[in-house]
Amino acid sequence: MLRPRKDRGRAFLEVLPMIVSEVVVFIAYLVFMIAIGLWFFVKNRSGGEKGYFLGGRQMGPWVTALSAGASDMSAWVLMGMPTSIYALGLGQTWIPIGLAIGYTLSWIFEAPRLRKFSIVADDSITIPQYLTRRFLSRSKALQIVCAVIFLVAYTIYAASSVKACGTLFSTVVGIKETTAMYLAAFIIISYTFLGGFSAVCWTDFFQGLLMLGALLIAPIFAASLLGPGAESSLPEGYMDPFTTWQDVVSGLGWGIGYFGMPHIIIRFMSLKSQKDLKKSAAIGVSWTVLIVLFATLVGVIGRMFLGYDEAVEGGSLVFITMTRRIFPPVVSGILLSAVLAASMSTADSQLLAAASAFASDVYKPVFRKDKAGDKEMLWAGRLVVVAISLIALVIAADPDAGSIMDLVSNAWGVFGAAFGPAIMLSLYWKRFTFAGAVAGIVVGAGVDILWLWKLAGTGVYEIVPGAIAGLLAAVVVSLVTKAPGKDVEDLFDRAVAYTEK
Repeated sequence: MLRPRKDRGRAFLEVLPMIVSEVVVFIAYLVFMIAIGLWFFVKNRSGGEKGYFLGGRQMGPWVTALSAGASDMSAWVLMGMPTSIYALGLGQTWIPIGLAIGYTLSWIFEAPRLRKFSIVADDSITIPQYLTRRFLSRSKALQIVCAVIFLVAYTIYAASSVKACGTLFSTVVGIKETTAMYLAAFIIISYTFLGGFSAVCWTDFFQGLLMLGALLIAPIFAASLLGPGAESSLPEGYMDPFTTWQDVVSGLGWGIGYFGMPHIIIRFMSLKSQKDLKKSAAIGVSWTVLIVLFATLVGVIGRMFLGYDEAVEGGSLVFITMTRRIFPPVVSGILLSAVLAASMSTADSQLLAAASAFASDVYKPVFRKDKAGDKEMLWAGRLVVVAISLIALVIAADPDAGSIMDLVSNAWGVFGAAFGPAIMLSLYWKRFTFAGAVAGIVVGAGVDILWLWKLAGTGVYEIVPGAIAGLLAAVVVSLVTKAPGKDVEDLFDRAVAYTEK
């Protein structure tokens, strides 16, 4: 039953100061992000294609580590994952465990070699470019296949970030979700369009700090407010992590994604020097472990603090609801800006990776026959940023598109299954061939999509069968096709032995 209009007006006036305070914080944060984009636009006007898409390989360890982590941990780590644990219990913690293990292993085994190999492979600036030049191939097939997968998967991934921004503004301010999505897309496009890779990395750096601070503060304060025996309100079996073998395998399978996630591993290529790798790895791994640990605590403590609420689960709102109940408006505004940070830090990286793949790997070699200059390449990439953003908006606004977590898992699965096996084999197996790389990428992506479409009911995350199929296809095709020539083997040996000048 609706309250009388006078009572509703009084209730609105009571919450108005809180809304105004939070909105002022949001605006200040968004202005800061655009200012970073403008700064790098002015600074790097003559930086060319390499400067726009890879920051001139001048990223330091702190910026590289936190931007790599922040570009991965989108709004799902503040909204989707904690709400999944809030609703279903510790059986969902295998996802953060898998992520922590996968991220650590990617820094140890992938990052050092990928940076060296990408430099030796004619100073490659994109993943498709690297995979083609690694085999000294003149064929554009691999670059085009990769670019198509990039454009499709990144559009879906970006939609999840735009959707999260819409949910946040709708919940906090009360404006329509679609209106909020348009606003968020405009901000993300602005600083990505203007500043390129450097702007994306520096905004991600600040966003990474904000996300970590918010996830550390919120569950600790909520736990301090819990009464004795709060854990008794949890349903039976909630704290048992060993639910089904599918949960364990699928959760750990999330870690596979790191080895093939272009917008994350491109940071490995952008590092200023090999000696910065160890420091960057320590920072990045520590940040990620803390993020997934405290995201898990948000889910568990949120269940005890809020009780079960269908609206909280349905809107992925456990972090937002808990924060607004605990903290005064200005503080909650700062903490809730972390959701914006998480959404934008991933969306900007995805847009730039897709733009670089299209501009460098399709537009320049296929449409322009390598005749495009730096200025033309920059504008081609910027137009792709706008196009993908608009399509992502359409997907995010569709009520049948799925939850934030659904959209992320779909894109994450395609990338991990398609590129993870191929990239790791290219770094460690001299006998690996160009044909094997093409087969592994196509089969990995194809099996992942088919499993999602036809066998999702098995409860096994599609990245697992997709990555296995991609690995097998890459190995088998490499063994049955002609071995690489001596020039390709020499490139492999030079990359392994590469040291900084």
